[in-house]
Amino acid sequence: QVQLVESGGGLVQAGGSLRLSCAASGTIFSINTMAWWRQAPGKQRELVASTGSVGSTNYASSVKGRFTISRDNAKNTVYLQMNSLKPEDTGVYYCSLTSSGSQVYWGQGTQVTVSS
Repeated sequence: QVQLVESGGGLVQAGGSLRLSCAASGTIFSINTMAWWRQAPGKQRELVASTGSVGSTNYASSVKGRFTISRDNAKNTVYLQMNSLKPEDTGVYYCSLTSSGSQVYWGQGTQVTVSS
């Protein structure tokens, strides 16, 4: 079983920064993709950023240039550096891990609130 634990959320003013972390533990044989998603109140969960096993990255257009995803394979940890935060970035942020066997695991989520 794989567990994902997110941390680093909180309340920040518009223009500020936060760094989210997601640590994976348990029986992990091979990780394919790690990603960050977010869900605002009343909206569907959306992909924010992802990183593949060879270091490729992908960003939602709304965060490109402001957010940076990175990964420490030795620690099975993925990070999301969020700069120039906007009120519309508010939501619950979830990390996900997709194994090489295409199983998807989710964290419990961490709240990010950006005040105007």
